[in-house]
Amino acid sequence: MNILFNLPAILGIITAAMTCASPLADKTTPVEKNSPVYRIMFYNAENLFDTYDDSLTADDDFTPSGNMHWTYKRYTAKLKNIYKVIVAVGTWQPPDIIGLCEIENRKILEDIAYNTPLAKYSYQIIHNNSSDRRGIDVALLYNAQTVHYLASKSFSIQKQGLLTRDILYFKALLGRDTCHFLVNHWPSRSEGQLETERDRFAAASLLKHLTDSLFIRHTLAKVVIMGDFNDEPSDESLVGKLQAASDLKNPLCGRLYNLTAAPSNGAVRGTLKYQGQWNIFDQMIVSGSMLSAEEGLTISKDGYRIFREPFLLTEDKRYNGYKPYRTYTGFSYQGGFSDHLPVYLDLISR
Repeated sequence: MNILFNLPAILGIITAAMTCASPLADKTTPVEKNSPVYRIMFYNAENLFDTYDDSLTADDDFTPSGNMHWTYKRYTAKLKNIYKVIVAVGTWQPPDIIGLCEIENRKILEDIAYNTPLAKYSYQIIHNNSSDRRGIDVALLYNAQTVHYLASKSFSIQKQGLLTRDILYFKALLGRDTCHFLVNHWPSRSEGQLETERDRFAAASLLKHLTDSLFIRHTLAKVVIMGDFNDEPSDESLVGKLQAASDLKNPLCGRLYNLTAAPSNGAVRGTLKYQGQWNIFDQMIVSGSMLSAEEGLTISKDGYRIFREPFLLTEDKRYNGYKPYRTYTGFSYQGGFSDHLPVYLDLISR
């Protein structure tokens, strides 16, 4: 596979990232929350491009003259939809931390954070351009009124010939506790699940090395991993390579636990639907200390939720039931939200 990781080197890099704050970090001092709960959200925004052609990436389809006829009107409608989802997930107040993927550039993040009604919540942006062929990236927004920035860094997945999204690392202070966040968008199955499996193994190997480096420094490290993994929680990339356990009984510090589980009943049984089958690619994984802590940040074992409100769904006329109300079906503009449903969890500060 030609994947090489040097754990001491990675440990040095991430240690530097954790101790050296960016000069661009916000200077806002978070206020004391009225509630001890911090809501963490992840959302695949489905091809959220601007309308301009970037000569360095394959984004031609998402321009006014491209196959998708991606106009400024459609772009602004999409921004409004993303805003609606964020506010709805937050219920009384938008989430404290928002992980995003399929975002083309920082300008789009600025439009979401500063050119929608979200502007009043002091969201700050964590983003870095990746080597993805189409130019789409992962990103993170955090509410500087409730979350204190400590450090951030992007890590590239090293595999010969693989041009994909980075893993985004963010360290923050929530209340009196430090938490480490890792945002992912692993390589897709577009060329077949088995044909692309080793690409996701490469992503899993890098993520495993990053979390190992955190646990080496501090066994009780509070870690939250979120993302679109393009694999199920039971697939080898997550169970074997990342070693994210699904049995949440008696959690151990220094280990990873996948909170994700499909709903036991109801019409919506995942976060996306392909050819009539629900998949649950959008997941939340946490360190054992998040499940067993007697003080500081903790989470209940059923803390993961799929946000499946009716306005995000539409009738699946071909396969019956419902499916996500997406922006496009093929080249046909639908005006919806995304082909994925958002997921979230609540961190409780004791």
